[in-house]
Amino acid sequence: MTAFDEIYSKVTQVLVASLNVDEGDVTPTATLQRDLGAESIDFLDIVFRLEREVGMKIPRGELFPESVFQGDPDFVRDGRVTEQGMGELRSRMPYADLSAFDQDRCLTSVPDLFTVGLVARYIAWKLGQPVEVAPNGAGATPVTSSASSVHRE
Repeated sequence: MTAFDEIYSKVTQVLVASLNVDEGDVTPTATLQRDLGAESIDFLDIVFRLEREVGMKIPRGELFPESVFQGDPDFVRDGRVTEQGMGELRSRMPYADLSAFDQDRCLTSVPDLFTVGLVARYIAWKLGQPVEVAPNGAGATPVTSSASSVHRE
C-alpha cells in the first residue's frame, strides 16, 4: 500500500464517521456537500477527526477556505470567478487541481471543488507526500520522480 493509499483510507474512514455515509459512497470524485450531504458544521468535525487521525494541526480555513471571494468584484463578476479570483483560489488552495473549474468558473460550482480526492491530496500535501493529480482531478497517484505537482513543506 502506498503512502497515498494510506492517506486516502484514513480520509475515507473520517468521512464515513463524520457524515454517516456508506464507505461505498466515498469515491475520489464524490463531492462533500452534494454527494455526501456535508453541511457547514460537518466541516469542523471533518477537520477535527482528520487532525486526530493523521496527527497534525490543520490551520483554520486552510483545507476549507471560508468565503474566498467575499463578494469582491475583482474576484467575481456576473456569477463567474475572474482571473484575479482564480489567482486567489490558487493561492489559498495550492493542493487543488483547478483545471476543470478554470474552464467554467461558475461561482455556484465552487462547493463541487471539495471532493474526497481533494481532501486526500490536501493531507498528502501537508505531510509532504508527493502525489500527482489524475487528468480529471479525481484522485492522485504516487510520484516516484522528483517532479511533483504538490507543495512540499
